[in-house]
Parts: sequence; C-alpha cells; structure tokens
Amino acid sequence: MAFPVYWMLLTALRPAHEIRRNPPRLWPSGLTLENFRRAMESETFWSSVRASALVGVGTVLVSLVIGVLAAYAVARYAFLGRRVFVLAILSIQMIPLAGLIIPLYLLLSDAGLTDSLTGVVLTYLVFMLPFTVWLLRGFVVAVPAELEEAAMVDGCTRAGAFRRVLLPLLAPGLVATSVYSLVQAWNEYVLAYVLLSSDEKQTVSIWLVSFQTTFGTDYGGLMAGATLTALPVVVFFLIVQRRVANGLAAGAVKG
Repeated sequence: MAFPVYWMLLTALRPAHEIRRNPPRLWPSGLTLENFRRAMESETFWSSVRASALVGVGTVLVSLVIGVLAAYAVARYAFLGRRVFVLAILSIQMIPLAGLIIPLYLLLSDAGLTDSLTGVVLTYLVFMLPFTVWLLRGFVVAVPAELEEAAMVDGCTRAGAFRRVLLPLLAPGLVATSVYSLVQAWNEYVLAYVLLSSDEKQTVSIWLVSFQTTFGTDYGGLMAGATLTALPVVVFFLIVQRRVANGLAAGAVKG
C-alpha cells in the first residue's frame, strides 16, 4: 500500500531523464523541485485549489449539519415511516454513479446550476448525506438517552442537552464523516468534469488531467500535482484526529 505513495513522491522529485530511465531505479540518484515549480506555476493551479477548497468545505459543513440533525431524529424519535427512511438511505448507496449523471445534469441545468460550485456541492450532498446519516445514527444510538434526560432534569433544554452532552460524545463520528466527505469531495472527478466547464471553476482532480496532452504525459508534473493535491486532505486528517480523545473526555465529564 505504501509503495505507490513512495513512487509518486519519488517521481515528483526526479528529473525527466530519471523518470523515463529503463530499467527504473527504486532509489533516487538525483532530486529536483522543478516538477513542483512547474505544477504550481501552471495557469489554473490556484484557481483549482480555491474551487476544490470551496467545494470540499461546503460539502463537509452542510453534510455534517444536516446529517447530525437527521441522525438524531432517526435515533431518538419514533415517527411514521422511520424504517422506510432508514431503508431508503441504504438503497441510495447502492445506486451506481453512472446511472445518476444524466438526470442530475438535466435537473441542475433546469435550475441554472450547471458550471456552478453550488451545483457541485448540492450534487455531492446527494451521495454524502446518506452515508453521513447512517454512520452518525450509529453513534447517536450508542450514547445513552439517560444522559440527555439527566441534563434536562438539571435545567437544560432539549437543544441545550443536545449541544452540551451529545455533540461532544459524537466527536469520533463527526471526525470520521468529515474526513470521508472531504476525501470524496476533494478527489471526485466524473461529476466535476461533467458539471464544470469554466477553467477558473474546475477542481484539482480536473486540473491534474492537464498534464496529459496529445504530445504525451508529463509524469513529473503529474506526480508533483498529485502530491500537492493529497497534502490538504492529509493535513486535515492530522488536525482532526487529535481532537477525538478530547471530545470523548469532555463529553464524559459533562455527562
């Protein structure tokens, strides 16, 4: 599993004549940052990073806000059609992406949201929300309802008990779903390619294709771009994973 990552980094740091060496060397003989410089100085790099950041952050925030409220409702309240709703969530996960591209495009076209980052975020939510609700529902069910009831006996409202007691205990679930949503939104290619046509609105996954031309593939620039593309997700994971233990401890104290 680690070897493709190693080869990507090695190719990104190699000069062109070393990349095409036959047989290839598993150890670097000369390193350069020229591939990274060429990738970062391309015309659409920063606009692609900005577009991906807006899409990724928007997808994560909206999916978490809606998902945690929906998961709380499904786990804590008994209402007509709850089992059907849960079954629908699972069924949506089984629908192949290829079967939804044309209907989604036509729907967004009628709404005037093609070639729009807002339209891309809304489309990603179609695939992120079912998983988010299903995953967070399991975390909510695992938290005893008596903790919220005790908080309400002490004077908290239902919303106060949700915010002060349940949310800290949901930290592992929130971290897991946020990482999943960000990775999916950041790396997704097919929907972004179909929905976005303007160069300044294209995401980094589309930008990487620019290293493949009719004259060949710039493997050094492609691997440097892939490394730069992976860095934000890795950094985000390193930041949020440290807060899981803190969230559990804080929730336990308040409970």
